[in-house]
This record gives sequence, C-alpha cells and structure tokens, in this order.
Amino acid sequence: MKPFLVTLAVLLLFFQVTPGSIEKCWNFRGSCRDECLKNEKVYVFCMSGKLCCLKPKDQPHLPHEWW
Repeated sequence: MKPFLVTLAVLLLFFQVTPGSIEKCWNFRGSCRDECLKNEKVYVFCMSGKLCCLKPKDQPHLPHEWW
C-alpha cells in the first residue's frame, strides 16, 4: 500500500500544472504574450522577453505635459 501512495503522490505533483497559466506583469494587471489581443496594448516587456499586454482600463495615465 505504501508504494502505491508514494507513486500516487509523485504523479499528482508531476501533473500539477495549471492549464492555460500565463505569466503576469504590471502588478498582475497584464499578461505576457507573443502578440497582444485586439483590445490590448503593449506597455512594457516581460522578463521572458514577451509583450506585457494591458487592457485599456489598466494602462497607466501619463500626463501630456511634464512641466
């Protein structure tokens, strides 16, 4: 019985991958992708080199004038 439980535990750990898990960026508001979706904009790059895609509501608002 003990080898069965050990095998089961190893298999559960091995297959514990969240399907569709996406690297997050910009304080967990954006998603790292090779290409952004139609309604998303690129703001920065992710650590993996992919694009950090943000929805318009999550993009930072930069002032038009700096002075």
